[in-house]
Amino acid sequence: MTVPKAGALAAEQLQKLIESEHIKGATEEHISPASLDMTLSEEAYQIQGLLLPRVGETVRDALAIMQPQAVDLEQPLRAGQLYLIRLRESVALPESVYGYCNPKSSTGRLDTHVRVLADGVPRYDSLTPKGYCGELWVAVYPQSFSLQVHPGTPLTQLRLFTKDTRLSEIELANLYQTKKLVWHPTKDHTLPYEELLTHDQDGAILLTAYINEGVVGYECIAEPSAVIDVAKVGQYAAADFFAPLYAHDEIIYLKRDRFYILSGAERVRIPPTLASEMVPMDERSGDFRSHYAGFLDPGWGWGTAGEGKGRPFTLEVRPFEDLLIRAKQPIAKIKFEHMAQEPAVHYDTKDSNYLCQSGPKLAKQFRLD
Repeated sequence: MTVPKAGALAAEQLQKLIESEHIKGATEEHISPASLDMTLSEEAYQIQGLLLPRVGETVRDALAIMQPQAVDLEQPLRAGQLYLIRLRESVALPESVYGYCNPKSSTGRLDTHVRVLADGVPRYDSLTPKGYCGELWVAVYPQSFSLQVHPGTPLTQLRLFTKDTRLSEIELANLYQTKKLVWHPTKDHTLPYEELLTHDQDGAILLTAYINEGVVGYECIAEPSAVIDVAKVGQYAAADFFAPLYAHDEIIYLKRDRFYILSGAERVRIPPTLASEMVPMDERSGDFRSHYAGFLDPGWGWGTAGEGKGRPFTLEVRPFEDLLIRAKQPIAKIKFEHMAQEPAVHYDTKDSNYLCQSGPKLAKQFRLD
């Protein structure tokens, strides 16, 4: 397959890779504007510890060291236990293509940590170098409550690239003005570039948490024995699993080792020619994890034809120390990257459970009664 332009591959290019059997086991229904959902097979194991393969070693060969015990996916994955599940999809990428994986949005909102392992790659979530060929496995670690998954369940997504085209600081400054990338939380105007927190000088924008009157987020209160079936959309009362979180004196108090759903304050707008990634915060900003699902599709908050005024993003926060969060305090970091081509269908024109997101949004399995 010949890829005409550098950047992240769009849906149409992913479809061609499936048709040419560079990606096996995938179906068209799992293609998004710039990513492919990766689905669980029936082969699953509970393991005692996670081990990355060495160069030249398959994950299957390394599995024996992890003390695997075969499990039936008809039984829930228990909170606090670690599992390794083979993915249905395998790949033999063209020599010009490499990939990375990110958890799906709902996976992060379910406080489930997932990481993809690839044959001979001693890195998580990486299909590198270019031209990777082999099986793929996903490590699954439910944290707050247990999870019922099924063969065919998508927990992670694959993105493919021909080149790293993330924006430099100069490119970001130029595109920020022309594409209106970040909007005010409540007013219909963009935020001036000079007012943004861009102090890392690495082509990224630092974003903040939504702190206002009323509910600003949710704290997980579920017992580890509670079970969520990922296939049951809107079937669980949110109050049984989460308590509303309020700010006091414009400050949010987050407890160590608890799980929270928050909302970003700024509204992010991504044109169809760009995609974006939520990247880890510098530890100097605090000892916490602010997101699991690290990818926003092209067209997020763009509207159908560029009339959109941005969309807030969800933060899945797990502090490793007690934290006080207040307005304008950096809590998340986003980088933008070029698409190899513009997808025919982008985020705001496709069907999604999170299109109407405003403020903190729980996973699609929960309902607010």
